[in-house]
Amino acid sequence: MDRILIRGGKPLSGTVHVRGAKNATLPLMAAAILGEKPVTLHNVPCLHDVFSMEKLLNEMGMTSEFTGRSMTLDASTIDSQTAPYDLVRRMRASFFVLGPLIGRYAKARVSLPGGCAIGTRPVDIHLKGLEALGALIAIEDGYVNASGQLRGADFALDFPSVGATENLMMAAVRARGVTRLTNVAREPEISDLARMLVSMGARISGAGTDLITIVGVDSLGGSEHEVIPDRIEAGTFLLAGVGTCGDVTVANTNPEHLPNFLNKLRDAGAEIEIRGARIRAKCCERVRAVDVVTQPFPGFATDLQAQIMAVLCAAQGTSIIKESVFENRFMQVAELMRMGADIDLDGNSAVVRGVPSLSGAPVMASDLRASAALIIAGLIAAKGETAISRVYHIDRGYERIEERLAGLGADIERIRE
Repeated sequence: MDRILIRGGKPLSGTVHVRGAKNATLPLMAAAILGEKPVTLHNVPCLHDVFSMEKLLNEMGMTSEFTGRSMTLDASTIDSQTAPYDLVRRMRASFFVLGPLIGRYAKARVSLPGGCAIGTRPVDIHLKGLEALGALIAIEDGYVNASGQLRGADFALDFPSVGATENLMMAAVRARGVTRLTNVAREPEISDLARMLVSMGARISGAGTDLITIVGVDSLGGSEHEVIPDRIEAGTFLLAGVGTCGDVTVANTNPEHLPNFLNKLRDAGAEIEIRGARIRAKCCERVRAVDVVTQPFPGFATDLQAQIMAVLCAAQGTSIIKESVFENRFMQVAELMRMGADIDLDGNSAVVRGVPSLSGAPVMASDLRASAALIIAGLIAAKGETAISRVYHIDRGYERIEERLAGLGADIERIRE
Protein backbone atom coordinates (compact mmCIF):
# COMPACT_ATOMS: atom_id res chain seq x y z
CA MET A 1 0.00 0.00 0.00
CA ASP A 2 1.45 3.38 -1.04
CA ARG A 3 2.45 6.07 1.44
CA ILE A 4 3.17 9.77 1.02
CA LEU A 5 6.14 11.23 2.91
CA ILE A 6 6.35 14.97 3.59
CA ARG A 7 9.06 17.09 5.18
CA GLY A 8 7.26 20.36 5.81
CA GLY A 9 8.02 23.89 6.84
CA LYS A 10 8.67 25.18 3.30
CA PRO A 11 6.56 27.98 1.78
CA LEU A 12 4.96 26.88 -1.48
CA SER A 13 5.33 29.11 -4.51
CA GLY A 14 4.36 28.95 -8.16
CA THR A 15 1.45 28.07 -10.44
CA VAL A 16 -0.56 24.87 -10.64
CA HIS A 17 -3.17 24.06 -13.30
CA VAL A 18 -6.53 22.80 -12.07
CA ARG A 19 -7.96 19.63 -13.63
CA GLY A 20 -11.56 18.97 -14.60
CA ALA A 21 -14.00 18.55 -11.72
CA LYS A 22 -14.45 15.00 -10.47
CA ASN A 23 -17.84 15.90 -9.02
CA ALA A 24 -18.97 17.17 -12.42
CA THR A 25 -17.42 14.39 -14.52
CA LEU A 26 -19.13 11.46 -12.78
CA PRO A 27 -22.77 12.56 -13.32
CA LEU A 28 -21.88 13.67 -16.87
CA MET A 29 -20.64 10.15 -17.57
CA ALA A 30 -23.86 8.71 -16.18
CA ALA A 31 -25.89 11.13 -18.31
CA ALA A 32 -24.35 9.59 -21.43
CA ILE A 33 -26.76 6.68 -20.82
CA LEU A 34 -29.55 8.94 -22.05
CA GLY A 35 -27.99 9.71 -25.42
CA GLU A 36 -28.84 7.82 -28.59
CA LYS A 37 -25.60 9.13 -30.07
CA PRO A 38 -22.10 9.23 -28.52
CA VAL A 39 -21.13 11.78 -25.87
CA THR A 40 -17.58 13.16 -25.78
CA LEU A 41 -16.28 14.82 -22.62
CA HIS A 42 -13.17 17.00 -22.62
CA ASN A 43 -11.03 18.10 -19.65
CA VAL A 44 -11.68 14.77 -17.92
CA PRO A 45 -9.42 14.17 -14.88
CA CYS A 46 -7.43 10.92 -14.68
CA LEU A 47 -8.74 9.68 -11.32
CA HIS A 48 -9.62 6.35 -9.78
CA ASP A 49 -13.27 7.41 -9.40
CA VAL A 50 -13.47 8.21 -13.11
CA PHE A 51 -11.98 4.82 -14.00
CA SER A 52 -14.44 3.15 -11.60
CA MET A 53 -17.42 4.87 -13.23
CA GLU A 54 -16.13 3.92 -16.68
CA LYS A 55 -15.82 0.30 -15.55
CA LEU A 56 -19.39 0.33 -14.24
CA LEU A 57 -20.74 1.73 -17.52
CA ASN A 58 -18.73 -0.85 -19.46
CA GLU A 59 -20.22 -3.57 -17.26
CA MET A 60 -23.68 -2.48 -18.44
CA GLY A 61 -22.54 -2.70 -22.06
CA MET A 62 -21.59 0.91 -22.82
CA THR A 63 -18.49 1.34 -24.98
CA SER A 64 -15.90 3.95 -24.05
CA GLU A 65 -12.63 5.41 -25.27
CA PHE A 66 -10.44 7.51 -22.96
CA THR A 67 -7.59 9.26 -24.77
CA GLY A 68 -5.58 12.05 -23.20
CA ARG A 69 -8.19 14.10 -21.36
CA SER A 70 -11.12 13.26 -23.64
CA MET A 71 -13.58 10.43 -23.13
CA THR A 72 -16.17 9.23 -25.64
CA LEU A 73 -19.10 7.19 -24.35
CA ASP A 74 -21.57 5.33 -26.57
CA ALA A 75 -24.75 4.05 -24.94
CA SER A 76 -26.09 2.34 -28.06
CA THR A 77 -24.46 -0.92 -26.95
CA ILE A 78 -25.96 -1.01 -23.44
CA ASP A 79 -27.53 -4.43 -22.84
CA SER A 80 -28.01 -4.42 -19.06
CA GLN A 81 -29.81 -2.08 -16.68
CA THR A 82 -28.13 -3.55 -13.59
CA ALA A 83 -25.39 -1.79 -11.61
CA PRO A 84 -23.86 -4.57 -9.49
CA TYR A 85 -22.88 -4.32 -5.83
CA ASP A 86 -19.22 -5.14 -6.39
CA LEU A 87 -18.77 -1.96 -8.43
CA VAL A 88 -21.26 0.42 -6.81
CA ARG A 89 -20.00 -0.26 -3.27
CA ARG A 90 -16.63 1.28 -4.15
CA MET A 91 -17.99 4.70 -5.04
CA ARG A 92 -21.18 6.45 -4.06
CA ALA A 93 -21.36 8.35 -7.34
CA SER A 94 -22.15 5.05 -9.09
CA PHE A 95 -25.72 5.62 -7.87
CA PHE A 96 -26.01 8.35 -10.53
CA VAL A 97 -26.86 5.68 -13.09
CA LEU A 98 -30.27 5.09 -11.47
CA GLY A 99 -31.96 8.21 -12.86
CA PRO A 100 -30.84 7.90 -16.48
CA LEU A 101 -31.47 4.14 -16.57
CA ILE A 102 -35.10 4.39 -15.52
CA GLY A 103 -35.52 7.56 -17.59
CA ARG A 104 -34.44 5.83 -20.80
CA TYR A 105 -35.31 2.17 -20.26
CA ALA A 106 -38.18 2.43 -17.72
CA LYS A 107 -36.33 -0.03 -15.48
CA ALA A 108 -33.19 -0.18 -13.38
CA ARG A 109 -31.57 -2.40 -10.77
CA VAL A 110 -28.88 -0.52 -8.86
CA SER A 111 -27.05 -1.57 -5.72
CA LEU A 112 -27.26 0.72 -2.73
CA PRO A 113 -24.07 2.83 -2.74
CA GLY A 114 -20.81 2.88 -0.82
CA GLY A 115 -18.08 5.54 -0.85
CA CYS A 116 -16.30 7.60 1.79
CA ALA A 117 -17.36 6.96 5.39
CA ILE A 118 -18.39 10.55 6.11
CA GLY A 119 -21.94 9.88 7.20
CA THR A 120 -25.00 7.85 6.27
CA ARG A 121 -25.96 10.10 3.34
CA PRO A 122 -29.26 8.27 2.76
CA VAL A 123 -30.68 7.99 -0.75
CA ASP A 124 -34.27 8.49 0.38
CA ILE A 125 -34.54 11.87 -1.41
CA HIS A 126 -33.53 10.20 -4.70
CA LEU A 127 -36.14 7.49 -4.23
CA LYS A 128 -38.95 9.79 -3.09
CA GLY A 129 -38.34 11.99 -6.12
CA LEU A 130 -38.45 9.04 -8.52
CA GLU A 131 -41.66 7.82 -6.90
CA ALA A 132 -43.14 11.30 -7.41
CA LEU A 133 -42.28 10.90 -11.10
CA GLY A 134 -44.23 7.63 -11.20
CA ALA A 135 -41.51 5.03 -10.61
CA LEU A 136 -42.29 1.88 -8.68
CA ILE A 137 -39.49 1.39 -6.15
CA ALA A 138 -38.63 -1.74 -4.21
CA ILE A 139 -35.48 -2.42 -2.19
CA GLU A 140 -34.54 -6.08 -2.24
CA ASP A 141 -31.29 -7.79 -1.24
CA GLY A 142 -29.43 -4.48 -1.10
CA TYR A 143 -30.60 -3.35 -4.54
CA VAL A 144 -32.97 -0.60 -5.64
CA ASN A 145 -35.37 -2.02 -8.22
CA ALA A 146 -37.13 0.75 -10.14
CA SER A 147 -39.61 0.43 -12.98
CA GLY A 148 -42.27 2.37 -14.81
CA GLN A 149 -42.69 5.03 -17.48
CA LEU A 150 -41.94 8.35 -15.78
CA ARG A 151 -44.28 11.33 -15.97
CA GLY A 152 -43.70 14.96 -15.05
CA ALA A 153 -44.51 16.09 -11.52
CA ASP A 154 -43.76 18.74 -8.90
CA PHE A 155 -41.33 17.63 -6.21
CA ALA A 156 -39.68 19.54 -3.36
CA LEU A 157 -36.42 18.12 -2.01
CA ASP A 158 -36.23 17.84 1.78
CA PHE A 159 -32.63 19.08 1.54
CA PRO A 160 -30.78 20.58 -1.44
CA SER A 161 -28.86 17.37 -2.12
CA VAL A 162 -26.50 17.61 -5.07
CA GLY A 163 -26.72 13.92 -5.91
CA ALA A 164 -30.52 13.79 -5.68
CA THR A 165 -30.87 16.93 -7.80
CA GLU A 166 -28.66 15.42 -10.50
CA ASN A 167 -30.34 12.01 -10.44
CA LEU A 168 -33.82 13.51 -10.67
CA MET A 169 -32.82 15.90 -13.45
CA MET A 170 -31.48 13.00 -15.52
CA ALA A 171 -34.60 10.93 -14.87
CA ALA A 172 -37.00 13.76 -15.72
CA VAL A 173 -35.55 14.80 -19.08
CA ARG A 174 -37.28 11.87 -20.76
CA ALA A 175 -40.40 11.84 -18.57
CA ARG A 176 -43.75 12.68 -20.13
CA GLY A 177 -44.81 16.22 -19.29
CA VAL A 178 -43.33 18.95 -17.12
CA THR A 179 -41.30 18.41 -13.95
CA ARG A 180 -40.65 21.16 -11.41
CA LEU A 181 -37.98 20.44 -8.81
CA THR A 182 -37.83 22.88 -5.89
CA ASN A 183 -35.32 23.36 -3.05
CA VAL A 184 -32.72 21.86 -5.38
CA ALA A 185 -28.94 22.17 -5.12
CA ARG A 186 -27.35 25.17 -6.86
CA GLU A 187 -23.76 23.94 -7.11
CA PRO A 188 -21.81 24.67 -10.32
CA GLU A 189 -21.80 20.95 -11.09
CA ILE A 190 -25.61 21.08 -11.39
CA SER A 191 -25.41 23.83 -14.00
CA ASP A 192 -22.69 21.94 -15.87
CA LEU A 193 -24.85 18.82 -16.08
CA ALA A 194 -27.82 20.88 -17.26
CA ARG A 195 -25.71 22.49 -20.00
CA MET A 196 -24.69 19.12 -21.37
CA LEU A 197 -28.21 17.71 -21.22
CA VAL A 198 -29.53 20.77 -23.08
CA SER A 199 -26.86 20.29 -25.74
CA MET A 200 -28.20 16.73 -26.14
CA GLY A 201 -31.72 18.06 -26.72
CA ALA A 202 -33.15 18.30 -23.19
CA ARG A 203 -35.40 21.22 -22.22
CA ILE A 204 -34.17 22.47 -18.84
CA SER A 205 -34.39 25.92 -17.26
CA GLY A 206 -33.45 27.27 -13.84
CA ALA A 207 -30.28 25.25 -13.17
CA GLY A 208 -28.24 27.22 -10.65
CA THR A 209 -31.38 28.43 -8.85
CA ASP A 210 -33.57 26.65 -6.31
CA LEU A 211 -36.23 25.83 -8.96
CA ILE A 212 -35.45 23.69 -11.99
CA THR A 213 -38.10 23.15 -14.66
CA ILE A 214 -37.78 20.25 -17.09
CA VAL A 215 -40.00 19.60 -20.10
CA GLY A 216 -39.67 15.96 -21.06
CA VAL A 217 -38.59 14.95 -24.56
CA ASP A 218 -38.88 11.66 -26.42
CA SER A 219 -35.18 11.18 -27.09
CA LEU A 220 -31.75 12.75 -26.63
CA GLY A 221 -28.82 12.85 -29.01
CA GLY A 222 -25.11 13.14 -28.40
CA SER A 223 -22.89 15.97 -27.18
CA GLU A 224 -19.36 17.33 -27.09
CA HIS A 225 -18.85 18.97 -23.72
CA GLU A 226 -15.98 20.41 -21.68
CA VAL A 227 -16.03 19.62 -17.96
CA ILE A 228 -15.80 22.62 -15.61
CA PRO A 229 -12.62 23.03 -13.52
CA ASP A 230 -12.49 21.43 -10.08
CA ARG A 231 -13.24 24.12 -7.50
CA ILE A 232 -12.36 21.77 -4.62
CA GLU A 233 -8.94 21.02 -6.09
CA ALA A 234 -8.38 24.75 -6.64
CA GLY A 235 -9.30 25.47 -3.02
CA THR A 236 -7.04 22.70 -1.75
CA PHE A 237 -3.95 24.06 -3.54
CA LEU A 238 -4.73 27.61 -2.41
CA LEU A 239 -5.01 26.44 1.21
CA ALA A 240 -1.69 24.60 0.91
CA GLY A 241 -0.09 27.84 -0.21
CA VAL A 242 -1.71 30.01 2.45
CA GLY A 243 -1.02 27.50 5.23
CA THR A 244 2.70 27.42 4.40
CA CYS A 245 2.91 31.24 4.23
CA GLY A 246 3.48 30.90 0.50
CA ASP A 247 2.42 32.43 -2.81
CA VAL A 248 0.39 30.06 -4.99
CA THR A 249 -1.59 30.67 -8.18
CA VAL A 250 -4.20 28.24 -9.48
CA ALA A 251 -4.83 28.47 -13.22
CA ASN A 252 -7.72 27.15 -15.31
CA THR A 253 -10.27 27.75 -12.58
CA ASN A 254 -13.47 29.76 -12.09
CA PRO A 255 -13.39 32.26 -9.19
CA GLU A 256 -17.20 32.50 -9.29
CA HIS A 257 -17.32 28.91 -8.04
CA LEU A 258 -15.49 29.84 -4.78
CA PRO A 259 -17.14 33.04 -3.46
CA ASN A 260 -17.46 32.25 0.25
CA PHE A 261 -14.17 30.35 0.32
CA LEU A 262 -12.14 33.25 -1.09
CA ASN A 263 -13.71 35.62 1.43
CA LYS A 264 -12.60 33.29 4.25
CA LEU A 265 -9.05 33.32 2.92
CA ARG A 266 -9.12 37.12 2.93
CA ASP A 267 -10.46 37.12 6.50
CA ALA A 268 -7.59 34.80 7.48
CA GLY A 269 -5.06 37.34 6.20
CA ALA A 270 -4.34 36.12 2.66
CA GLU A 271 -3.96 38.51 -0.24
CA ILE A 272 -6.23 37.34 -3.06
CA GLU A 273 -5.70 38.44 -6.65
CA ILE A 274 -8.08 37.35 -9.41
CA ARG A 275 -7.23 37.65 -13.08
CA GLY A 276 -9.63 35.87 -15.40
CA ALA A 277 -9.33 32.14 -14.80
CA ARG A 278 -6.41 32.53 -12.36
CA ILE A 279 -6.51 33.01 -8.58
CA ARG A 280 -3.40 33.99 -6.64
CA ALA A 281 -3.26 33.64 -2.85
CA LYS A 282 -0.32 35.07 -0.94
CA CYS A 283 0.23 35.01 2.81
CA CYS A 284 3.38 36.30 4.51
CA GLU A 285 2.63 35.26 8.09
CA ARG A 286 0.60 32.79 10.13
CA VAL A 287 -3.04 32.99 9.21
CA ARG A 288 -5.60 34.50 11.55
CA ALA A 289 -8.34 32.38 13.08
CA VAL A 290 -11.70 32.43 11.29
CA ASP A 291 -15.03 30.75 11.92
CA VAL A 292 -16.44 28.47 9.22
CA VAL A 293 -19.90 27.00 8.66
CA THR A 294 -20.28 24.55 5.81
CA GLN A 295 -23.37 25.11 3.69
CA PRO A 296 -24.72 24.26 0.25
CA PHE A 297 -23.48 26.48 -2.59
CA PRO A 298 -22.82 29.42 -2.58
CA GLY A 299 -21.80 28.81 1.04
CA PHE A 300 -18.54 27.26 2.23
CA ALA A 301 -18.19 23.83 0.62
CA THR A 302 -18.15 20.83 2.95
CA ASP A 303 -15.51 19.33 0.65
CA LEU A 304 -13.08 22.06 1.81
CA GLN A 305 -13.83 21.83 5.51
CA ALA A 306 -11.10 19.33 6.41
CA GLN A 307 -8.47 21.24 4.43
CA ILE A 308 -9.18 24.62 6.06
CA MET A 309 -9.19 22.93 9.47
CA ALA A 310 -5.61 21.78 8.81
CA VAL A 311 -4.59 25.38 8.07
CA LEU A 312 -6.42 26.77 11.11
CA CYS A 313 -4.62 24.29 13.39
CA ALA A 314 -1.59 26.60 13.06
CA ALA A 315 -3.51 29.89 13.03
CA GLN A 316 -3.27 32.83 15.41
CA GLY A 317 -6.27 32.47 17.72
CA THR A 318 -9.23 30.10 18.05
CA SER A 319 -11.53 29.08 15.23
CA ILE A 320 -14.91 27.37 15.35
CA ILE A 321 -15.85 25.09 12.46
CA LYS A 322 -19.44 23.91 12.15
CA GLU A 323 -20.24 21.05 9.77
CA SER A 324 -23.88 21.37 8.72
CA VAL A 325 -23.93 19.13 5.64
CA PHE A 326 -22.64 15.72 6.80
CA GLU A 327 -22.86 14.34 10.33
CA ASN A 328 -19.56 12.48 10.41
CA ARG A 329 -17.03 14.64 8.65
CA PHE A 330 -14.48 15.34 11.36
CA MET A 331 -12.61 12.07 10.83
CA GLN A 332 -9.37 13.97 10.24
CA VAL A 333 -9.38 15.39 13.78
CA ALA A 334 -7.72 12.48 15.60
CA GLU A 335 -4.89 12.35 13.05
CA LEU A 336 -4.36 16.13 13.15
CA MET A 337 -4.08 15.91 16.93
CA ARG A 338 -1.30 13.34 16.48
CA MET A 339 0.56 16.17 14.74
CA GLY A 340 0.10 18.53 17.68
CA ALA A 341 -3.23 20.17 16.83
CA ASP A 342 -5.45 21.38 19.69
CA ILE A 343 -9.05 20.51 18.73
CA ASP A 344 -12.17 19.87 20.79
CA LEU A 345 -15.27 18.34 19.23
CA ASP A 346 -18.80 19.16 20.33
CA GLY A 347 -21.34 17.42 18.13
CA ASN A 348 -21.14 18.95 14.69
CA SER A 349 -18.77 21.73 15.80
CA ALA A 350 -15.02 21.76 16.26
CA VAL A 351 -13.10 24.28 18.36
CA VAL A 352 -9.65 24.68 16.83
CA ARG A 353 -7.08 26.48 18.97
CA GLY A 354 -4.15 27.49 16.83
CA VAL A 355 -0.71 26.29 17.91
CA PRO A 356 2.63 27.89 16.92
CA SER A 357 3.55 24.92 14.76
CA LEU A 358 2.62 21.35 13.90
CA SER A 359 5.00 18.38 13.97
CA GLY A 360 5.35 15.55 11.51
CA ALA A 361 3.94 12.16 12.52
CA PRO A 362 2.74 8.90 11.01
CA VAL A 363 -0.96 9.33 10.21
CA MET A 364 -3.68 7.42 8.38
CA ALA A 365 -6.14 8.80 5.85
CA SER A 366 -9.81 7.94 6.40
CA ASP A 367 -11.46 9.52 3.35
CA LEU A 368 -10.73 11.68 0.33
CA ARG A 369 -10.84 15.17 1.83
CA ALA A 370 -9.28 14.06 5.13
CA SER A 371 -6.36 12.83 3.04
CA ALA A 372 -5.93 16.30 1.56
CA ALA A 373 -6.09 17.82 5.04
CA LEU A 374 -3.29 15.57 6.28
CA ILE A 375 -1.13 16.50 3.31
CA ILE A 376 -1.64 20.20 4.05
CA ALA A 377 -0.84 19.62 7.73
CA GLY A 378 2.32 17.78 6.71
CA LEU A 379 3.36 20.70 4.51
CA ILE A 380 2.78 23.12 7.40
CA ALA A 381 4.63 21.01 9.99
CA ALA A 382 7.86 22.82 10.86
CA LYS A 383 9.71 19.76 12.12
CA GLY A 384 9.75 16.04 11.59
CA GLU A 385 8.42 13.90 8.77
CA THR A 386 4.78 13.14 8.06
CA ALA A 387 4.05 9.67 6.69
CA ILE A 388 0.50 9.29 5.38
CA SER A 389 -0.82 5.80 4.79
CA ARG A 390 -3.96 4.62 2.96
CA VAL A 391 -3.37 7.29 0.31
CA TYR A 392 -5.57 5.43 -2.17
CA HIS A 393 -8.25 7.79 -0.86
CA ILE A 394 -6.38 10.81 -2.25
CA ASP A 395 -6.12 9.19 -5.69
CA ARG A 396 -9.91 9.18 -5.91
CA GLY A 397 -10.03 12.96 -6.21
CA TYR A 398 -6.57 14.45 -6.86
CA GLU A 399 -4.46 13.60 -9.86
CA ARG A 400 -0.77 13.04 -9.00
CA ILE A 401 -1.03 15.49 -6.13
CA GLU A 402 2.47 14.79 -4.82
CA GLU A 403 4.08 15.65 -8.17
CA ARG A 404 2.13 18.88 -8.51
CA LEU A 405 2.93 19.98 -4.95
CA ALA A 406 6.60 19.17 -5.57
CA GLY A 407 6.35 21.54 -8.52
CA LEU A 408 5.42 24.27 -6.03
CA GLY A 409 8.50 23.54 -3.90
CA ALA A 410 7.15 20.95 -1.47
CA ASP A 411 9.45 18.23 -0.14
CA ILE A 412 7.05 15.38 -0.82
CA GLU A 413 7.30 11.93 -2.33
CA ARG A 414 5.22 8.83 -2.83
CA ILE A 415 6.63 5.54 -1.56
CA ARG A 416 5.18 2.72 -3.63
CA GLU A 417 4.83 -0.61 -1.84
